[in-house]
Amino acid sequence: MEKSNHTKLFSGKRVLIVEDEYFLADETRRRLEDFGAIVVGPTANVRRALDLIDREHIDAAILDVHLGDELVFPVADKLEARDINFVFATGYDPADIPVKYKGFALCEKPTELAHIAVALFGRSADLKPLN
Repeated sequence: MEKSNHTKLFSGKRVLIVEDEYFLADETRRRLEDFGAIVVGPTANVRRALDLIDREHIDAAILDVHLGDELVFPVADKLEARDINFVFATGYDPADIPVKYKGFALCEKPTELAHIAVALFGRSADLKPLN
């Protein structure tokens, strides 16, 4: 996918990042900002993520499933209740995700922003991953 396609999908969108691995969160933040997104967070815990959802306008979110000793599912529930698109980004087995979330996109780490962009904002089958 060309950078312009990423930019088109992410430009001006406010994206919450919930990720407990600092370097991965920072890399995702930088790449999203390069594509014109406004990053909310990143944050590494459920309580702070819930607070950000209450205080900030959010268009979409990228959620790591395991946040230290917490699971991100209360954040997913709040986003779903507010009709905010999100994807799970995890290095763990997809079987760890409860059945109620099976309809949501799952992106394995390391995440490809091309897949995330399409899952959150687009439906174009002709978008290819960025190298």
